Amino acid sequence: MVSPVAAFARMGEENAFAVLARANALAAQGRDIINLGIGQPDFRTPEHIVEAAVKALRDGHHGYTGALGILPLREAVARRILRREGVSVSPERIAIMPGGKPAMFAAILMLGAPGVEILYPDPGFPIYRSMIEFTGATPVPIPMLEENGFAATARQVLALMTAKTRLVILNSPANPTGGVMPAAEVAALAHGLEAYPEAALLSDEIYDEMTYDGETHNSFIRFPALAERLILLNGWSKTYAMTGWRLGWSVWPAQLISAVNKLAVNSWSCVNAPAQHAAIAALDGPQDAVAMMMAAFDRRRLLVTLLLNTLPGVSCIMPKGAFYAFPSITQTGWKSKPLASELLEKAGVALIGGPDFGVHGEGYIRVSYANSEAAIEEAVERIKIFLQTKEKNI
Repeated sequence: MVSPVAAFARMGEENAFAVLARANALAAQGRDIINLGIGQPDFRTPEHIVEAAVKALRDGHHGYTGALGILPLREAVARRILRREGVSVSPERIAIMPGGKPAMFAAILMLGAPGVEILYPDPGFPIYRSMIEFTGATPVPIPMLEENGFAATARQVLALMTAKTRLVILNSPANPTGGVMPAAEVAALAHGLEAYPEAALLSDEIYDEMTYDGETHNSFIRFPALAERLILLNGWSKTYAMTGWRLGWSVWPAQLISAVNKLAVNSWSCVNAPAQHAAIAALDGPQDAVAMMMAAFDRRRLLVTLLLNTLPGVSCIMPKGAFYAFPSITQTGWKSKPLASELLEKAGVALIGGPDFGVHGEGYIRVSYANSEAAIEEAVERIKIFLQTKEKNI
């Protein structure tokens, strides 16, 4: 009997997709399911982006491209970075990838090995730890604490650094918590990392357009001292409602980009050609649809936080970014994953239990407000009825 090598036994999964599959299965049985589980905008991709892809197909862009992406797209990414961050980046350091995960995969695969330590946020995107364990490196969780707004502090991160640290992974605005790392903490950490020249930094900034209440996203790319060890991850999925297009971009230190090219050649070859032309239209075209989506997410954020705080035993701080709330459910008497499972099966509401994002996620659930206000209102009402009924049954 053929079996995979041991490294694959260490590899985890992203349970949001398992919950999505179960929700879809229940819906196929005729159940009315409200999905607040998957991190996917409920909007259509803006029409001018779709039309750019159609035009590219009609114009004959049907073949392979360079492994790191077409030059016009890498130039468009460089222009976007210059406009937004005021930093000039060579297109030669930019890689276009089939989503954001390949950048995580590449960075952790390059820098992870037995005997090496990699810091990552907990609760955080589950693929971070999964890939760290796959490489045999030691995962070192950075606790994302509610008392800190679910954002890392420089002191907290630096206290975990050792001579074995080879990579620090940070995500702001954050999945699953909606936390945003303040500008002062970003600057303090950037300067603190100068004492650890052997450690690279993977900054996952996929939600950089999604901040609220006057908060601003603060990118590590603004710090020249980090240029030779910063890996910046971003993409189109969240900002432009393009999850299914599988498009991501990343910026790499000059000494690592050739290794990224080799990995691309050995795995995905290149990104879908017409999708790359659509990505140019997304970055260089009108941003009205982005502003509309962000305004809608902000309204939903306020609504879901207000409603969650009316539930018995539930408390929720106001998220500062992304499109997730991360309410505490400790006073309900439930553990996180059993509650999420029962809410799906009994109440028809799909959510993700906090432990799916790390050990520090126990006592919380992730609520995606990338759904309509009407759906959010109905979902919270169902949760309320479930919790009240459960209390009566005890």
